[in-house]
Amino acid sequence: QVQLVESGGGLVQDGGSLRLSCTASGRTFSVYAMGWFRQGPGKEREFVAGITRSGGSTVYAASMKGRFTISRDNAKNTVYLQMNSLKPEDTAVYYCAAGSVANDPDRYDYWGQGTQVTVSS
Repeated sequence: QVQLVESGGGLVQDGGSLRLSCTASGRTFSVYAMGWFRQGPGKEREFVAGITRSGGSTVYAASMKGRFTISRDNAKNTVYLQMNSLKPEDTAVYYCAAGSVANDPDRYDYWGQGTQVTVSS
């Protein structure tokens, strides 16, 4: 089992940037594909991005591609989400997750507590 703790959320203006971090403890980090999800006010949780165990391959939701970048540092047990050109509609709680298949949202088994991102217009 793995425990996940997100950080880096906050309030940012339209067009701004934030970098989220998620640090894992417990089982070896590198055995997991990692992903980011988000849930906006009154919305379903949605997949944002995923990265394979080695970090060699990434996948993004269409609306985030080109603005968001997922990366990982297995030596630091940490996955990151760099978010640029943020829009008010990106306002959500962002969750880090660990699983077995990076590009399958249904294959994530472990979740962090979430970090709030608010984009003001």
